[in-house]
Amino acid sequence: MTSVLFDAPGPRAKRRNVLYSVVFLIALAGVVWWVYDGLNSKHQLDWVKWEPFFTSSQPWETYLWPGLQNTLKAAFFALLIALPLGALFGIGRLSEHRSVRMPSGVVVEFFRAIPVLILMITANAAYSEFTTLSSDVRPLYAVVTGLVLYNASVLAEIVRAGILSLPQGQTDAAKAIGMRKGQTMRYVLLPQSVTAMLPAIVSQIVVIVKDTALGGAVLTFPELLASVRPMAANYGANTIACFTVVALIYIVVNFALTSFASWLERRLRRAKKSTGAVVGAAPGGGLEIIDAPPLKVADGSGS
Repeated sequence: MTSVLFDAPGPRAKRRNVLYSVVFLIALAGVVWWVYDGLNSKHQLDWVKWEPFFTSSQPWETYLWPGLQNTLKAAFFALLIALPLGALFGIGRLSEHRSVRMPSGVVVEFFRAIPVLILMITANAAYSEFTTLSSDVRPLYAVVTGLVLYNASVLAEIVRAGILSLPQGQTDAAKAIGMRKGQTMRYVLLPQSVTAMLPAIVSQIVVIVKDTALGGAVLTFPELLASVRPMAANYGANTIACFTVVALIYIVVNFALTSFASWLERRLRRAKKSTGAVVGAAPGGGLEIIDAPPLKVADGSGS
């Protein structure tokens, strides 16, 4: 049986695939056993090292939950500022005016080339030297500033690539009906490019959440990963258990973000298939977007 895109595997290919699967499962089982045996021989799997996370609320209330709150707070503020900035610079890089396009490109390329950790350290030093922020809130400001500067430049490239991925006919059609540049960007290009940009934007959100840990490692920002050291010190030599629990929390948070993004992308694609848009004249002059049902496409049968 042959498909348009590939040939269906024959008997030999099926046997080969089964063999590869069995070899992979055996190798995976060997790795799992090696990790288990190593941890067990070092007594890292003893119940006493994991018991506080299941029988007491103190590690959650004292360390994990406050750390998670700080992580989400820094990521939220960074995204709240970086997303509109990235859209602004991304659109600026597409401007026909050199006075807008060149500065936007310089800013994006400059901050995208600098590691986010250096941006955090520089921001912390600047806040310490030129502001009166207390040492309690300064790490949060420094982490958010570093994340904003770096991720806004990355999001600018995502926005620019998403807009450029649209066919040139979209812009030509908007110009043909008399739309100005701002109207073309606002009503035609940006709404259509959102679906294409969404997976990359969500990937960058996950990066923002994980990069907050850099502030805890260098700037003593009390985020989720930074809670491991005091938590391990107060509950004995169970560092592996603490890191494992924190890693699982990161996995749950990031999985929730990607799941929400996948649901939103499917919803946007369904909305595009089920609705159409017609451009008409507004009562007071100018243009407006009017929703309309999708057009039926003739099947060529003459009916």
